[in-house]
Amino acid sequence: MKKDSPRPGFLQRLQTKWKLDSLFQVVIVLIVFACTGFTILFIKNPILDFFGVEKGGVINTVLYLLLVLPLYQIFLLVYGFIFGQFKFFWEKEKQIFRRIGSLFTKEKK
Repeated sequence: MKKDSPRPGFLQRLQTKWKLDSLFQVVIVLIVFACTGFTILFIKNPILDFFGVEKGGVINTVLYLLLVLPLYQIFLLVYGFIFGQFKFFWEKEKQIFRRIGSLFTKEKK
């Protein structure tokens, strides 16, 4: 069974979802995510080891949430800047902050 129009590929769907101008920009954004992930992978254990907590414990999880996740966001902006995509990542960060803020505010009815 042949379709009339081919289904857009993965990169095209990301381009549409993220409202980016080109497939090249999509690839650059993916590279930024990869660089950020690898950086966190390499610095996470030394940071947690510095505090001397057991891996997998509650304290480890709390330190991860308080220290490593904010560092991820910072590195995302740094790599976004380095690769010329700061505006894209800054907009995503603002969306995240708005969502977090909405969890702590009451809706007026």
